[in-house]
Amino acid sequence: MPLLQPLWTFLVGHSSVLQSPVFPVLFSLSAYLSCCAPFLLLDLLSSRWALVRRYKLQSQSSVSWSSAWSCLALTLYNHMVFLFPVTLMHWYLRPLHLPQEAPPLGRVLAQVLVCLLLFDFQSFAWHLLHHRVPWLYRSFHKVHHTFSSTSSLTTEHSGAWETLSLGFFAAVTPVLLGCHPLTELLFFLLNIWLSVEDHCGYDLPCSTHRLVPLGLYGGAPHHDLHHLKSNCNYAPYFTHWDHLAGTLQTQQD
Repeated sequence: MPLLQPLWTFLVGHSSVLQSPVFPVLFSLSAYLSCCAPFLLLDLLSSRWALVRRYKLQSQSSVSWSSAWSCLALTLYNHMVFLFPVTLMHWYLRPLHLPQEAPPLGRVLAQVLVCLLLFDFQSFAWHLLHHRVPWLYRSFHKVHHTFSSTSSLTTEHSGAWETLSLGFFAAVTPVLLGCHPLTELLFFLLNIWLSVEDHCGYDLPCSTHRLVPLGLYGGAPHHDLHHLKSNCNYAPYFTHWDHLAGTLQTQQD
Protein backbone atom coordinates (compact mmCIF):
# COMPACT_ATOMS: atom_id res chain seq x y z
CA MET A 1 0.00 0.00 0.00
CA PRO A 2 1.39 3.44 -0.89
CA LEU A 3 2.68 5.39 2.10
CA LEU A 4 0.30 8.25 1.34
CA GLN A 5 -2.79 6.04 1.03
CA PRO A 6 -4.23 6.78 4.53
CA LEU A 7 -4.01 10.52 3.89
CA TRP A 8 -5.57 10.18 0.46
CA THR A 9 -8.33 7.88 1.73
CA PHE A 10 -9.19 10.49 4.36
CA LEU A 11 -9.34 13.24 1.71
CA VAL A 12 -11.45 11.14 -0.68
CA GLY A 13 -13.83 10.61 2.24
CA HIS A 14 -14.45 14.35 2.03
CA SER A 15 -14.85 14.38 -1.74
CA SER A 16 -17.87 16.67 -1.58
CA VAL A 17 -15.60 19.35 -0.10
CA LEU A 18 -12.75 18.78 -2.56
CA GLN A 19 -15.13 18.84 -5.53
CA SER A 20 -16.99 21.95 -4.38
CA PRO A 21 -16.64 25.00 -6.68
CA VAL A 22 -15.67 27.16 -3.69
CA PHE A 23 -12.95 24.82 -2.40
CA PRO A 24 -10.04 26.17 -4.54
CA VAL A 25 -10.58 29.76 -3.41
CA LEU A 26 -11.14 28.87 0.26
CA PHE A 27 -8.14 26.55 0.19
CA SER A 28 -5.93 29.20 -1.40
CA LEU A 29 -6.99 31.89 1.07
CA SER A 30 -6.77 29.73 4.19
CA ALA A 31 -3.40 28.27 3.17
CA TYR A 32 -2.06 31.74 2.37
CA LEU A 33 -3.18 33.32 5.64
CA SER A 34 -1.92 30.32 7.62
CA CYS A 35 1.51 30.70 6.01
CA CYS A 36 1.51 34.44 6.72
CA ALA A 37 0.53 34.03 10.39
CA PRO A 38 3.95 33.08 11.87
CA PHE A 39 5.67 35.94 10.06
CA LEU A 40 3.00 38.40 11.18
CA LEU A 41 3.78 37.28 14.73
CA LEU A 42 7.46 37.98 14.10
CA ASP A 43 6.50 41.44 12.84
CA LEU A 44 4.68 42.07 16.11
CA LEU A 45 7.65 40.89 18.15
CA SER A 46 10.40 42.56 16.12
CA SER A 47 9.56 46.06 17.30
CA ARG A 48 10.03 44.97 20.94
CA TRP A 49 12.54 42.14 20.78
CA ALA A 50 16.04 42.72 19.41
CA LEU A 51 16.61 38.98 19.01
CA VAL A 52 13.87 38.86 16.38
CA ARG A 53 14.80 42.14 14.74
CA ARG A 54 18.36 40.96 14.07
CA TYR A 55 16.97 38.56 11.47
CA LYS A 56 15.13 41.25 9.52
CA LEU A 57 16.59 41.77 6.06
CA GLN A 58 15.89 45.50 6.24
CA SER A 59 16.36 46.17 9.93
CA GLN A 60 15.28 49.80 9.69
CA SER A 61 11.87 48.89 8.26
CA SER A 62 8.72 48.09 10.18
CA VAL A 63 5.30 46.89 9.14
CA SER A 64 2.56 49.48 9.05
CA TRP A 65 -0.66 47.80 10.03
CA SER A 66 -2.61 50.11 7.74
CA SER A 67 -0.50 48.85 4.84
CA ALA A 68 -0.96 45.25 6.06
CA TRP A 69 -4.71 45.74 5.97
CA SER A 70 -4.42 47.29 2.50
CA CYS A 71 -2.54 44.20 1.30
CA LEU A 72 -5.09 41.87 2.85
CA ALA A 73 -8.00 43.79 1.35
CA LEU A 74 -6.47 43.59 -2.14
CA THR A 75 -5.87 39.85 -1.71
CA LEU A 76 -9.49 39.26 -0.70
CA TYR A 77 -10.73 41.45 -3.56
CA ASN A 78 -8.69 39.56 -6.17
CA HIS A 79 -9.83 36.19 -4.87
CA MET A 80 -13.52 37.09 -4.78
CA VAL A 81 -13.80 39.21 -7.94
CA PHE A 82 -11.33 37.48 -10.27
CA LEU A 83 -10.19 34.08 -9.02
CA PHE A 84 -13.56 32.77 -7.91
CA PRO A 85 -15.29 33.25 -11.31
CA VAL A 86 -12.33 31.56 -13.02
CA THR A 87 -12.39 28.57 -10.66
CA LEU A 88 -16.17 28.36 -11.04
CA MET A 89 -15.79 28.15 -14.83
CA HIS A 90 -13.02 25.55 -14.43
CA TRP A 91 -15.22 23.52 -12.08
CA TYR A 92 -18.00 23.53 -14.67
CA LEU A 93 -15.82 22.69 -17.70
CA ARG A 94 -13.39 20.24 -16.06
CA PRO A 95 -14.92 18.38 -13.09
CA LEU A 96 -12.38 17.03 -10.63
CA HIS A 97 -11.80 13.28 -10.83
CA LEU A 98 -10.61 11.63 -7.61
CA PRO A 99 -8.94 8.23 -8.08
CA GLN A 100 -9.13 5.77 -5.20
CA GLU A 101 -5.40 5.03 -5.05
CA ALA A 102 -2.73 7.42 -3.78
CA PRO A 103 0.45 7.95 -5.79
CA PRO A 104 3.80 6.55 -4.60
CA LEU A 105 5.73 8.92 -2.36
CA GLY A 106 8.77 8.94 -4.66
CA ARG A 107 6.66 10.01 -7.62
CA VAL A 108 5.01 12.75 -5.56
CA LEU A 109 8.35 14.18 -4.44
CA ALA A 110 9.80 14.05 -7.96
CA GLN A 111 6.76 15.68 -9.56
CA VAL A 112 6.52 18.40 -6.92
CA LEU A 113 10.18 19.27 -7.56
CA VAL A 114 9.60 19.37 -11.33
CA CYS A 115 6.49 21.52 -10.79
CA LEU A 116 8.55 23.96 -8.73
CA LEU A 117 11.29 24.11 -11.36
CA LEU A 118 8.81 24.67 -14.18
CA PHE A 119 6.85 27.29 -12.23
CA ASP A 120 10.13 29.00 -11.36
CA PHE A 121 11.01 29.27 -15.08
CA GLN A 122 7.53 30.50 -16.04
CA SER A 123 7.59 33.14 -13.31
CA PHE A 124 11.14 34.20 -14.19
CA ALA A 125 10.24 34.75 -17.87
CA TRP A 126 7.01 36.59 -16.97
CA HIS A 127 8.74 38.69 -14.33
CA LEU A 128 11.71 39.65 -16.49
CA LEU A 129 9.41 40.63 -19.37
CA HIS A 130 7.31 42.85 -17.10
CA HIS A 131 10.43 44.66 -15.89
CA ARG A 132 12.06 45.04 -19.29
CA VAL A 133 8.94 46.38 -21.07
CA PRO A 134 8.05 49.70 -19.41
CA TRP A 135 4.39 49.58 -20.46
CA LEU A 136 3.93 46.15 -18.89
CA TYR A 137 5.61 47.29 -15.70
CA ARG A 138 3.53 50.47 -15.40
CA SER A 139 0.27 48.78 -16.35
CA PHE A 140 0.52 45.54 -14.40
CA HIS A 141 3.55 44.81 -12.23
CA LYS A 142 4.11 48.17 -10.55
CA VAL A 143 1.39 47.41 -7.99
CA HIS A 144 3.49 44.58 -6.55
CA HIS A 145 6.43 46.98 -6.13
CA THR A 146 4.45 49.41 -3.98
CA PHE A 147 6.57 48.19 -1.08
CA SER A 148 10.37 48.16 -1.32
CA SER A 149 10.52 46.41 2.06
CA THR A 150 8.78 43.06 1.97
CA SER A 151 6.54 41.45 4.56
CA SER A 152 4.41 38.34 4.36
CA LEU A 153 1.18 40.06 3.30
CA THR A 154 2.92 41.83 0.41
CA THR A 155 3.19 38.40 -1.26
CA GLU A 156 -0.18 38.75 -2.97
CA HIS A 157 -0.28 42.53 -3.21
CA SER A 158 -0.75 42.41 -6.97
CA GLY A 159 -3.14 43.55 -9.65
CA ALA A 160 -5.68 41.24 -11.27
CA TRP A 161 -3.50 40.44 -14.31
CA GLU A 162 -0.53 39.35 -12.21
CA THR A 163 -2.73 37.36 -9.83
CA LEU A 164 -4.43 35.53 -12.70
CA SER A 165 -1.18 34.97 -14.64
CA LEU A 166 0.76 33.43 -11.77
CA GLY A 167 -2.32 31.52 -10.66
CA PHE A 168 -2.60 30.10 -14.18
CA PHE A 169 1.05 29.00 -14.15
CA ALA A 170 0.59 27.28 -10.79
CA ALA A 171 -2.62 25.55 -11.90
CA VAL A 172 -1.53 24.41 -15.36
CA THR A 173 1.93 23.09 -14.39
CA PRO A 174 0.77 19.92 -12.55
CA VAL A 175 -1.85 19.33 -15.25
CA LEU A 176 0.86 19.36 -17.93
CA LEU A 177 2.80 16.77 -15.93
CA GLY A 178 -0.27 14.58 -15.39
CA CYS A 179 0.00 14.82 -11.61
CA HIS A 180 -2.30 13.04 -9.18
CA PRO A 181 -4.74 15.41 -7.36
CA LEU A 182 -2.83 14.79 -4.11
CA THR A 183 0.41 15.86 -5.80
CA GLU A 184 -1.35 19.01 -7.06
CA LEU A 185 -2.58 19.79 -3.57
CA LEU A 186 0.88 19.36 -2.02
CA PHE A 187 2.48 21.43 -4.77
CA PHE A 188 -0.01 24.24 -4.21
CA LEU A 189 0.68 24.19 -0.46
CA LEU A 190 4.45 24.22 -0.92
CA ASN A 191 4.26 26.91 -3.58
CA ILE A 192 2.19 29.17 -1.32
CA TRP A 193 4.58 28.64 1.60
CA LEU A 194 7.70 29.35 -0.46
CA SER A 195 6.12 32.44 -1.99
CA VAL A 196 5.21 33.81 1.44
CA GLU A 197 8.66 32.94 2.79
CA ASP A 198 10.18 34.82 -0.17
CA HIS A 199 8.35 37.97 0.93
CA CYS A 200 8.54 37.50 4.72
CA GLY A 201 11.38 40.00 5.20
CA TYR A 202 13.41 37.71 7.47
CA ASP A 203 16.54 35.62 6.99
CA LEU A 204 15.92 32.99 9.66
CA PRO A 205 18.30 30.16 10.63
CA CYS A 206 15.68 27.66 9.42
CA SER A 207 14.94 29.45 6.12
CA THR A 208 14.66 27.24 3.05
CA HIS A 209 17.62 28.81 1.27
CA ARG A 210 19.87 27.71 4.15
CA LEU A 211 18.76 24.09 3.67
CA VAL A 212 19.60 23.97 -0.05
CA PRO A 213 23.36 23.78 -0.74
CA LEU A 214 25.57 25.70 -3.18
CA GLY A 215 23.36 28.78 -3.30
CA LEU A 216 20.97 27.06 -5.70
CA TYR A 217 17.96 28.48 -3.88
CA GLY A 218 17.77 32.22 -3.24
CA GLY A 219 14.90 32.49 -0.80
CA ALA A 220 13.95 35.62 1.11
CA PRO A 221 17.33 37.44 0.79
CA HIS A 222 17.25 36.87 -2.98
CA HIS A 223 13.74 38.26 -3.44
CA ASP A 224 13.98 41.03 -0.87
CA LEU A 225 16.94 42.41 -2.82
CA HIS A 226 14.76 42.42 -5.93
CA HIS A 227 12.18 44.59 -4.18
CA LEU A 228 14.91 46.87 -2.89
CA LYS A 229 16.75 47.35 -6.20
CA SER A 230 14.13 46.22 -8.75
CA ASN A 231 16.75 45.35 -11.41
CA CYS A 232 17.91 41.88 -10.33
CA ASN A 233 16.82 38.47 -9.04
CA TYR A 234 13.72 37.90 -11.15
CA ALA A 235 13.28 34.18 -10.44
CA PRO A 236 11.06 33.54 -7.42
CA TYR A 237 12.93 30.58 -5.94
CA PHE A 238 16.01 29.16 -7.61
CA THR A 239 19.04 31.14 -8.77
CA HIS A 240 20.11 29.39 -11.99
CA TRP A 241 17.99 31.46 -14.39
CA ASP A 242 19.22 34.76 -12.94
CA HIS A 243 22.77 33.41 -13.08
CA LEU A 244 22.39 32.51 -16.77
CA ALA A 245 20.72 35.85 -17.58
CA GLY A 246 23.34 37.89 -15.69
CA THR A 247 20.69 39.31 -13.35
CA LEU A 248 21.78 37.54 -10.16
CA GLN A 249 22.85 39.73 -7.23
CA THR A 250 23.57 38.89 -3.61
CA GLN A 251 23.78 41.01 -0.50
CA GLN A 252 27.55 41.04 -0.91
CA ASP A 253 27.52 42.38 -4.50
